Amino acid sequence: MIDRRRFLQGVAGAGLGGALPLSRAAPYYGPEGLPAGTLASATYDTLPGKLPLIKKSFRPPNYETPVHYFNEVFTPNDAFFVRYHLSNIPEVAADTWKLSIGGDAASAEAAFTLADLKGDFEQVEMAAVCQCSGNRRGLSEPHVPGVEWGYGAMGNARWKGVRLGDVLRKVGVKAGALEVAYDGADGPVNDKTPDFRKSIPVWKALDENTLLVYEMNGEPLPHWNGFPVRLLVAGWTATYWMKHLTRIEVRSRPLEDFWMNPAYRIPKGRFPIVDRFVSQETDTNTPITEMVVNSLITNIHEHSLYRAGSPLFIRGIAWDGGYGVTRVDVSTDGGRTWMPSMLGDDHGRFSFRQWTYAFRPAPGKYEVMARATNRVGATQTSELVFNPAGYHNNVMQTVTIQVR
Repeated sequence: MIDRRRFLQGVAGAGLGGALPLSRAAPYYGPEGLPAGTLASATYDTLPGKLPLIKKSFRPPNYETPVHYFNEVFTPNDAFFVRYHLSNIPEVAADTWKLSIGGDAASAEAAFTLADLKGDFEQVEMAAVCQCSGNRRGLSEPHVPGVEWGYGAMGNARWKGVRLGDVLRKVGVKAGALEVAYDGADGPVNDKTPDFRKSIPVWKALDENTLLVYEMNGEPLPHWNGFPVRLLVAGWTATYWMKHLTRIEVRSRPLEDFWMNPAYRIPKGRFPIVDRFVSQETDTNTPITEMVVNSLITNIHEHSLYRAGSPLFIRGIAWDGGYGVTRVDVSTDGGRTWMPSMLGDDHGRFSFRQWTYAFRPAPGKYEVMARATNRVGATQTSELVFNPAGYHNNVMQTVTIQVR
């Protein structure tokens, strides 16, 4: 370990410290555990308004953020991942957009413009991670169907909007309300594909950390990330973060659409989940809800080469479902011994938390691992909790490097 004063000097000025050229010049498309065909066919591609991202599919558009962008605590808008289930994605004009609200458990029908949201309700800002439920699906063993995501189906941003609960209370929520369902402007290209509709428990809809957002990192939402308004369900996976929001219904009965069941389900009792979606549970499975605690090494890749005797600064991020990351331990010997890293600034319990670990390596091979722990005592796992959809992969990452 390196003492704190020299550690901070190194972080400020030395970067990685003594880095040699990579042993291979090929672009980094993701971890080697991805299916062979996924890596072989990987390419960088651009969508309008976006930097080159790792293309997973074009129709519907699914594009992954390259890992190096996660060296910033807030992911740039033009590098933020893109995830769609449906291919019909219209351009929505802000000046004609309206959000309609009703349902059998709403006291009235109402509609709100973007100006209404900005002018009639308290404005709220929040830092929060938006992560696809299937992030790291490509690392499932055995491999499972679906978009074979690596590490980059996620991003962290400062979001601005209004509380969904404030809007619902203005319309009125009846005592028998059970769920709040919603829909967006995107849709299927034919009537045989189910429209993408979701719901959340009414208590989650009324939570102060569930927002209708229209700004992202100080700018209007990008088209590919939900312009003009999307839902933010802080701490829960992005399947609930509906883009291009158009309709909300307060319901007295569970939503029974395809994207609630059978889609987006996890085996019941297999994960340390606190936030349960009881009205949608069955005897064997339950909807995915909150994100599990996780971390990512962001500034080194497999087979990197470094100079012996120079300080080496390992950096990364950690996050969870909103309980708050309290520590990140780092191992350089494949998990045999662990040392605490230095945590960066706390931007809020739903945000990425940066961390840094410094050491001075001798020549040899190092298996670098990171392990995050949160405030309720949950920590990352060493073995995959397998499930058919490839959700909740928070296996501790290992990056092997060489020092000469």
